[in-house]
Amino acid sequence: MEHQEVADSKTDPLCISQLKLSSSLDPLPPANMTGDLLKSHRHSPIKVQGSEETWGVEDDDDDLTDPNFDTVEGNGHSDPTSCFDADLSEYKKKATVIVEEYFGTNDVVSVANELKELGMPEYRYYFVKKLVSMAMDRHDKEKEMAAFLLSTLYADVIDPPEVYRGFNKLVASADDLSVDIPDAVDVLAVFVARAIVDDILPPAFLKKQMKLLPDNSKGVEVLRKAEKSYLATPLHAEVVEKRWGGTDNWTAEDVKARINDLLKEYVMSGDKKEAFRCIKGLKVPFFHHEIVKRALIMAMERRKAEVRLLDLLKETIEVGLINSTQVTKGFSRIIDSIEDLSLDIPDARRILQSFISKAASEGWLCASSLKSLSPDAGEKLLENSSANVFKDKAKSIIREYFLSGDTSEVVHCLDTELNASSSQLRAIFVKYLITLAMDRKKREKEMACVLVSTLGFPPKDVRNAFSMLIESADDTALDNPVVVEDLAMFLARAVVDEVLAPRDLEEVLNQTPEAGSSVGEKVIQMAKTLLKARLSGERILRCWGGGGIETNSPGSTVKEVKEKIQILLEEYVSGGDLREASRCVKELGMPFFHHEVVKKSVVRIIEEKENEERLWKLLKVCFDSGLVTIYQMTKGFKRVDESLEDLSLDVPDAAKKFSSCVERGKLEGFLDESFASEESQSKKQNGSSSSSG
Repeated sequence: MEHQEVADSKTDPLCISQLKLSSSLDPLPPANMTGDLLKSHRHSPIKVQGSEETWGVEDDDDDLTDPNFDTVEGNGHSDPTSCFDADLSEYKKKATVIVEEYFGTNDVVSVANELKELGMPEYRYYFVKKLVSMAMDRHDKEKEMAAFLLSTLYADVIDPPEVYRGFNKLVASADDLSVDIPDAVDVLAVFVARAIVDDILPPAFLKKQMKLLPDNSKGVEVLRKAEKSYLATPLHAEVVEKRWGGTDNWTAEDVKARINDLLKEYVMSGDKKEAFRCIKGLKVPFFHHEIVKRALIMAMERRKAEVRLLDLLKETIEVGLINSTQVTKGFSRIIDSIEDLSLDIPDARRILQSFISKAASEGWLCASSLKSLSPDAGEKLLENSSANVFKDKAKSIIREYFLSGDTSEVVHCLDTELNASSSQLRAIFVKYLITLAMDRKKREKEMACVLVSTLGFPPKDVRNAFSMLIESADDTALDNPVVVEDLAMFLARAVVDEVLAPRDLEEVLNQTPEAGSSVGEKVIQMAKTLLKARLSGERILRCWGGGGIETNSPGSTVKEVKEKIQILLEEYVSGGDLREASRCVKELGMPFFHHEVVKKSVVRIIEEKENEERLWKLLKVCFDSGLVTIYQMTKGFKRVDESLEDLSLDVPDAAKKFSSCVERGKLEGFLDESFASEESQSKKQNGSSSSSG
């Protein structure tokens, strides 16, 4: 989906690293020196952020005496003998040792701890490169270990931009790797495909890198092979995941399922020795926090099993089977998700507090290392009476909507009922919307999908809604025998409409109280099957009529709609027929997707491909006529904001131009005065933090 094309971090990691290092290691340079450094960045011929040279081949042993040595990777100093260059050299040596030790021990926890102790997160792209390049020249076991390690450390230890940059370097250095590794192209292609399957690399990586590499380079061969030989084949995810391990190596989801099974069996039998044997048999000490998390949730849900489960955790720590770091992480993950848990276990916060007190008093948990469970004013749980009042109003709003089809009226009504902290109420609204739609005809089901997309609720709230729907599926089945099929289709449609990301499917299952339940697994598996099918987007959009509620269009795939928008903008810019362009936007029949019109228009303005005033006129007419709502307008600007890092590769001053577009949008009335880009928000935060310091 398109939102996966956006880099997960909204801020350039290189800029962050320079700020961190300059503030912690070196006094601020004099004004004239600052100017010299800026000039050296602007005119450096190699690896300047945003240019094609950024992706040039980087040898593992960069010549630090080379006058063209990257001042960005040197962290802001053109002097090759500076302490920053020494830090990078030292990091490379230690990274190599860490990888060597990992291949010998298979201890992911040690790798995570060593990387954290080593610090310098801005260099972790090199660790990614080194890990994969060393694994490429070894057996399948090491290749699988490398892929699994990256997936495990992603986001938690290694930031998404560093993973992206590491693969960047790998693909660019494919020609060099092929000299020593005859099958380097194929092996690296599998690594790239595996990273995309594991959701640690966006699919857009393939096309973006192809544009930046010479056509005859090995890197292009790698990307083409990854796309055509691995990602375009039937059941590609299963094929790629088992390429180096088959059934001998489990995915994270396999491990979660086994953990769930062993805990259920232990609750039934009470056999600790068997439970210990199963935990050892998993051979995933770095993943033991999942055992702690699932055991605590199960103890919350099954109060009769509480004593037995807490006793199991206590003894696993006492015998050294689970270490204190994993215990702390397991409790921390529960604390982070306590608000979501409270939707299904009203007493979750109080119960967890009692678990923490008990574990701390018995000595198997350091409570001081955990964040407070006391809710802030904005995070206090809603009173049951308030929730019940809203449920009645929600049903009334939804019934009115099914009669009128007026999404703007729904938005207006919810604005008066909800505020920024109403996460629980948003989830309840989506739950009731889908529940009522499932009991009606295709028209209402299609209308429900359109409304969910139009409302633009946070993915977390939509996930919570589906978790509640799955939980109540058995009761719903009394009136709707095909509840599993309906829920799977709604879930798949949410992914196609970019309301949820593909990886959110597993989160839905994890957030379900009976995680691993047959109903939940069936829904998730069926949704995945629907999404993997050939022409899945088109089929899912057309299942209940497609094309939105305002037309009788048979529906289109997301890709087709994007192409139509691109064509209508090109025709409008060349011909200037404003009325025809507005008609084409309306005939798309997908008002919930009008944010794409806004996004593509703003991107074209930033790229300065044509007369920008014509595009501003189109946006104004669409807005003034109500064709594009302020919610779709804001969403379109937000999506441009999220993709600024990628845009900057082609338009170096994209951020500056986008800021001008935001100001123009506010003047025209398209955007609320409170709208602020990620960049300006970070500047405000940095300014406030520096002023407070």
